[in-house]
Amino acid sequence: MKKLLGLSITLVALFAFAMASPGTKNADIPSPAAIGAVIDDFTLPDADGKSHALSALEGKNGTVLIFVATKCPISNAYNERMEKLAQDYKAKGINVVGINSNAAELGPEIKDHAATNKLTFPILKDTGNKIADQLGATVTPEVFFLDPSNKLMYRGRIDNARDTSQVIANDLRDALDAALAGKPIAKTTANAFGCTIKRA
Repeated sequence: MKKLLGLSITLVALFAFAMASPGTKNADIPSPAAIGAVIDDFTLPDADGKSHALSALEGKNGTVLIFVATKCPISNAYNERMEKLAQDYKAKGINVVGINSNAAELGPEIKDHAATNKLTFPILKDTGNKIADQLGATVTPEVFFLDPSNKLMYRGRIDNARDTSQVIANDLRDALDAALAGKPIAKTTANAFGCTIKRA
């Protein structure tokens, strides 16, 4: 019994340490941007160091910002779906832009990861996690859909399951389709799940 109690205390202590360890800083993450808030234009470099303004990457009917990672197994499980999403909606005037805010994932790794996984949409490096902080992004993958005036229309998950065979709710696609049809978005938020963004 004493051994079990000791083990329990050790596990609780390890969990507390992990939650408080540098790189997560969850207590410092601002609240998520509110639906309806207008997101200011920003400029970030791509994997080669070339700067891009959000305004230069926007689609005529809106923009989807996806926070991604190279090492997160959950983000990687969505690679094909993210690329398919980018291809499907580019033709409809909605552009997908990836953002990598993980402190340890740098340009060369991001570039290699995109090439290996055949991701053709731009992926920008958010050094110092400024944009992740601005939007209140916490995990990868996590999406933010902006209308043509950069008003936040939807934030959260892409769909309901990491395993494609278990997907029954395509929350992001439903939001994009409603916006394209000029209809109200029925579900403007859906809790994102994935790997915690490893902040600087």
